[in-house]
Amino acid sequence: MPRATPQPRPAGDPNVAVLLTWFLPGAGHAYLGRMGFAALAFGVVEGLYALGVWFSGGMFLEILPEEMRGRFAGVLTPEVGNLGALLYHVGQYGYGTGEPRPWPPHMDLGMILTAASGVLNAMLMSRAHLDARLPSRGPSSGGRGSGDPALLALATWLVPGLGHLLQGRRLRGVVVFGLLVGLFVLGCLLAQGSNLSRERHFYYWAGQFLLGLPAMVAEAVHGHPRLERDAPYGDAGIVLACVSGLLNVLVMLEVYSFGERRLSGEDAAPARAERAAPEAGR
Repeated sequence: MPRATPQPRPAGDPNVAVLLTWFLPGAGHAYLGRMGFAALAFGVVEGLYALGVWFSGGMFLEILPEEMRGRFAGVLTPEVGNLGALLYHVGQYGYGTGEPRPWPPHMDLGMILTAASGVLNAMLMSRAHLDARLPSRGPSSGGRGSGDPALLALATWLVPGLGHLLQGRRLRGVVVFGLLVGLFVLGCLLAQGSNLSRERHFYYWAGQFLLGLPAMVAEAVHGHPRLERDAPYGDAGIVLACVSGLLNVLVMLEVYSFGERRLSGEDAAPARAERAAPEAGR
């Protein structure tokens, strides 16, 4: 009888790689023996956070009113994806001196950078988990659009639907973009732009930030408007804008799952069928 081909052993425990990365970007890949990638990941993720702290003066938690401040106030922020940096931040800056201070001129940019650092490290955690399980099947293997599932999920965060487009699922990508961005725009209109401010809506802003560039660009262009009167549907608009970002998390998970299955060759036939469907209808 022919001898069975030995299966490659995993490079390490995926859960250990994830936890190490959560506390220190790149540590999971250092544990897997990929020192070069680990150093690059650490520099990018922590450099982004440090730049954000420099722009914001480390004051983003001071936005919270007194009654919302507590030991676990940062749990529902995007920064929690970079847990080690957030814990250091809380210990170093906390809620400030207790005296009111003016915000730095680039406070909003700084908060976007620290939040983006957390989202980026979450993608790095998923990459560490994959690399621990599939050491011999690099994420760059496969045909066009297969790519690294973590990078595809990151692309989906930046632009909803972009991950689907890169996977060759154009129709689904366009539909996702239209639905999620349309929901966000509707929320902005109902809230009259009041949702585009972390200072006004700290936790709702965190949800909406998960929509990526559409939310960031909208805040840069139309954020912090002066409200002359109460918006009659303002609360509904704030919720809708937040929900659009939370729904994008589900989309990112679907893109990641599809990309991972394609790496193992499980979805080759369905992917071809989905790409062929729009062409058949032309």
